[in-house]
Amino acid sequence: MKCDSDSEMINAYLDGELSMENAAAVQDHLKTCPLCSAHVAETARLQRALRRVRTQFTPSVEFRKRVQKQIRPSRRSTWFLPWVPAAVGLVALVLILVLGVGHDRSANAIAEMADLHVNALASANQVDVVSSDRHTVKPWFQGKIPFTFNLPEFGGTNFTLIGGRLVYFHQQPGAQLLVSLRQHRISVLIFQQKQNLVVGLPESAKIDDRTSFGMEAWQSQTLQFVLVSDADPAGIEELGRLFKAVNP
Repeated sequence: MKCDSDSEMINAYLDGELSMENAAAVQDHLKTCPLCSAHVAETARLQRALRRVRTQFTPSVEFRKRVQKQIRPSRRSTWFLPWVPAAVGLVALVLILVLGVGHDRSANAIAEMADLHVNALASANQVDVVSSDRHTVKPWFQGKIPFTFNLPEFGGTNFTLIGGRLVYFHQQPGAQLLVSLRQHRISVLIFQQKQNLVVGLPESAKIDDRTSFGMEAWQSQTLQFVLVSDADPAGIEELGRLFKAVNP
């Protein structure tokens, strides 16, 4: 790949418009190109900021209640009958808005998790603490995040711990661990579970068509775990089982 001729492909990668094969080619290129990596990291940060702004303009509960009150018919009158089709149409519009907002939130959460993974891989320093020793990485987060978690023992497995970094999602601090599986990198994102913080993420490992990344998410007591990678879903599931075993 040549940086001066592949800007459109880089932008398409950020928008989730590439096939899995082309997305993998871009990911390989980002590992060796500081210029493109910096561009991807900055654009990913901008995209996350824009998605957060979008959620501020979704229909409120009060708005829906006002609409429902206005279209609620009187039992004793019949004058409203000519307006029934319009009322039905308005109800349908409100339902579409509500369902659309739910879908957008789910799509946004998936895209933002993918952005955090891409941002780490595209950064000059992928992790803040570099170590394959879980007894070094876990203590590093103490005092930086308002929760604790357990790391599995990777000895004798196909995985190697690379390190960890501090990340933020919707102004909430969290931990991002990078784990290698052969030539692949898997992000393990851990946040304190808040109401509606993360919605619509897949509970079993599968490839997201839009981002071309595999994802798996689950809750463990008060924590939310999200795994993101270009690795095969089977590898993501295997790593997920290791984390679930030590974070019941």
